[in-house]
Amino acid sequence: MPADKTAPAASNIHASSQLEGADKDALDGHSSGMYTIRKVVPYLWPQNMPWVKKRVVLAMLALLLSKLISVGTPLLYRDAVDALAGDGASKLMLGAVGLTIAYGVARLMNIGFQQVRDAVFARVGQRALRMLALETFDHIHRLSMRYHITRKTGGLSRIIERGVKGVDFLLRFLLFSIGPLVLELLLIGIILTIMFDVSYLLVVAVTIGLYVWFTFAITEWRVKLRREMNDQDTDANQKAVDSLLNFETVKYFGAENREAARYDSAMELYEAAALKTSYSLAFLNFGQAIIITAGLVGVMVMAAIGVQQELLTVGDFVMVNAYMIQITMPLNFLGTVYREIRQALVDMGEMFNLLEQPAEVVDAPNARPLHIKGGQVSLNDVYFSYDKARPILKGISFIAEPGEMVAIVGSTGSGKSTIGRLLFRFYDVESGALSIDGQDVRDVTLESLHASIGVVPQDTVLFNDTIGYNIAYGLDGATHGEIINAAKAAQIHDFIKQLPDGYDTTVGERGLKLSGGEKQRVGIARTLLKNPPILLLDEATSALDSVTEQDIKDALVQAGRGRTVLTIAHRLSTISDADRIIVLEQGQIVETGNHEELLAKEGRYAKLWDRQQLDEVT
Repeated sequence: MPADKTAPAASNIHASSQLEGADKDALDGHSSGMYTIRKVVPYLWPQNMPWVKKRVVLAMLALLLSKLISVGTPLLYRDAVDALAGDGASKLMLGAVGLTIAYGVARLMNIGFQQVRDAVFARVGQRALRMLALETFDHIHRLSMRYHITRKTGGLSRIIERGVKGVDFLLRFLLFSIGPLVLELLLIGIILTIMFDVSYLLVVAVTIGLYVWFTFAITEWRVKLRREMNDQDTDANQKAVDSLLNFETVKYFGAENREAARYDSAMELYEAAALKTSYSLAFLNFGQAIIITAGLVGVMVMAAIGVQQELLTVGDFVMVNAYMIQITMPLNFLGTVYREIRQALVDMGEMFNLLEQPAEVVDAPNARPLHIKGGQVSLNDVYFSYDKARPILKGISFIAEPGEMVAIVGSTGSGKSTIGRLLFRFYDVESGALSIDGQDVRDVTLESLHASIGVVPQDTVLFNDTIGYNIAYGLDGATHGEIINAAKAAQIHDFIKQLPDGYDTTVGERGLKLSGGEKQRVGIARTLLKNPPILLLDEATSALDSVTEQDIKDALVQAGRGRTVLTIAHRLSTISDADRIIVLEQGQIVETGNHEELLAKEGRYAKLWDRQQLDEVT
């Protein structure tokens, strides 16, 4: 076994600061419009799903037909008006009533093709949303422990929520609002040029140009305001979630008013940012109205002069008005759509930036499944630190033989729990090697490694579901009988049977409806159900009373037979019968031996033992 092996992620030891930096740059680079659109396109045009491509093509055809009909509808309106006014009777074949009916049918077909477009594309859009949501959720679980302890859960969930909503908006409006609007404006411009005069087209083009310039310029300013508002919204949401998750702590210290003031201060900043956003929206809407109204009046005046000079008919005047309304209505909508699309791109950029966060601990390119022969755990000159300025482990070396129970003890901060995290590969060692049956944990797949280790943590956190579900979580597809056997082994079956709903009793968020000891026994039961070759007990009985602790201890001893057991303990009475005890102090092994041997040495372990015995007596 090599004495030193640089971890693949050693260069990421300050990953947390790098990730924070990446977050700050997300909106500058990763949230750019073209970047985000390029990330979405593969979900709309996947190479291996022809049915998606067919639906996209059919939706685009329905869109094209609806716009062609939409642009032709005012022509029928014009002819109907001329027929009624007696200006164009020689050109008519259907008559005023027939043209009116044709006009109504054309409007109906326009709406019909739009609905067909939406119905055909709906499955494509929902599939894209589902895939993106699943990819984001899966990626978050792949991110390292270091990332999760530096991020705020409330803010993280907000980013995902806004990002998925942004994708939904982009799919619906970018494809079916902006694109169709451009096509419609182009067709109307051609008709105005051919049927009237190029001056009409110039007025319309100038109006649209000014409108788009003004909208884009003001919206870019508003995006910065919205970004500030989003930041304050995220911060307020995080404070609310954090406070609710720590409900008991808030009550213990009578801090309800303090928490309310803390939340209100965050909402005050959000209020100020939201007001800026509202004021800027009013300015944008009024400016757009001025430009649109000026263009509409200009074209209508030109058409009115043409009618007075008998160059145009009343029907032509009505048709020009219809076309201008047809232009101005989507242009008014364009302002809202562009603002929302721009914001959606920002929100999606945050989500895609999250998707690009690298996982600090990943499978090596040639990783193989872990092959358990006996379950020997070996640490060889292991060094590790969460922060280089504060080393945690300083050259730790020991071997836990198959079937052996090895206890790791020491004062707070000595590095006991860190060894368990390295074994489970929440982090990688900086130097040295950690192996199972001679296989470096960095050379095996994470899935096989995690499947081989059962962990009972110091603080068992349960899902907000039933007791049965939480126990069954230890083994996918576990039968009810297996769940009951695990509960019996963990000394919790009798308690569960006394509950009105038995195994269907819900435990509340984070298991708060259960006592600490009951939660711990549920955690032990699901680990026993997993039936792993290696057990890691991190203060597994710390929340139990003395009688229950002895019962659980006996159950864990029975469950540990034939397995390698690493017990991380603070209460030395729980590990006095361990095969070997390793004493840590400031990240180094200072003593090793069984309970009697260590007491005989009268060293660090003996002092800890005497102190705890004295505390129990007093």
